[in-house]
Amino acid sequence: MTTLPLSRVPDPCDAPALRWGILAPGGIASAFASALAAHTTQRIVAVGSRSAARAQTFAREHGIGVAHASYEALLDDPNVEAVYVASPHSRHAEQALAAISAGKHVLVEKSFTQDARQAAAVIDAARAAGITLMEAMWTRFLPHVDVLRQLLADGALGEIETVSADHGQRFTPDPAHRLFDPAAAGGALLDLGVYPVSFASMVLGTPGRITARGTLTDTGVDRQISAVFDQFPGSTAHALVTTTLAAQTPTRAAISGPEAHVDLPSRFYTPVPLRFVPRTGEPVTSPAPVITGSGGLAYEAAHFARLVAEGRVESPALPWAETLAIMQTMDQMRAQVGARFPGED
Repeated sequence: MTTLPLSRVPDPCDAPALRWGILAPGGIASAFASALAAHTTQRIVAVGSRSAARAQTFAREHGIGVAHASYEALLDDPNVEAVYVASPHSRHAEQALAAISAGKHVLVEKSFTQDARQAAAVIDAARAAGITLMEAMWTRFLPHVDVLRQLLADGALGEIETVSADHGQRFTPDPAHRLFDPAAAGGALLDLGVYPVSFASMVLGTPGRITARGTLTDTGVDRQISAVFDQFPGSTAHALVTTTLAAQTPTRAAISGPEAHVDLPSRFYTPVPLRFVPRTGEPVTSPAPVITGSGGLAYEAAHFARLVAEGRVESPALPWAETLAIMQTMDQMRAQVGARFPGED
């Protein structure tokens, strides 16, 4: 009978506690704060917003002791060790650089920045300062993804032939919403498509060729992008990735080789069981997740806290070079479909 490897991901509660500051109290920041409170020993000691009222409301809702009425005050807070940057993509680089300058370790919500040029500047600053810096691509740190990594390392599928992943959600068109606003680095790709792009990168590496097709919204951001990646180092594999902000898609992922394939069900980027289907023998499914839904954000926070405690500046599960390469891939995809942000050539 086929058996799957066990996840090696530690309990998030076992990670040493950091004193966190939340920069920009939006929806993802709320999910992050709830996950840390429920599943870790991490401490959120402060929140900062451009609005004093928003900071105070967020602090009250999440039991945070200090609410700062500016981002600068948060970064000046000596009790804050690490900052979680949860603002729109267009602000990530500016705010991550400010946090690095303030001597804070920085976890930057994905997409890491709005383009590769900004990503390189942030990485260079962290390298020079000896600061721990990581993109908050939470999928990388989930237990089922560790099982997948082990299957790939063991060659259980044989030489990979295809990788596919999609992520689409339906948003009502609204020029005032950040996803439809070029000035906020809106569009499907950076918010949703980064998941399948990052998944393909994890499995196959950086593609030598990117062929993308897409459509734009009336405001000029990418509405839908589909792409084929190929010419991976030492591989003849293809990756197919799709994203849209106009329809709810299945949000599944799959990896296929001559010996087996792996299916990841809907919301593949969250804690889910994976299904391993060998060419011969019976399929087997990994255990149901212990932590579900957005509670899985606890794993990335715990991983980050361990990096800081160990004096490591980047994660082996998502190194800086790969974060930069993913941004470069998405730059090429946007360029091919004509989606440009203000100030870009």
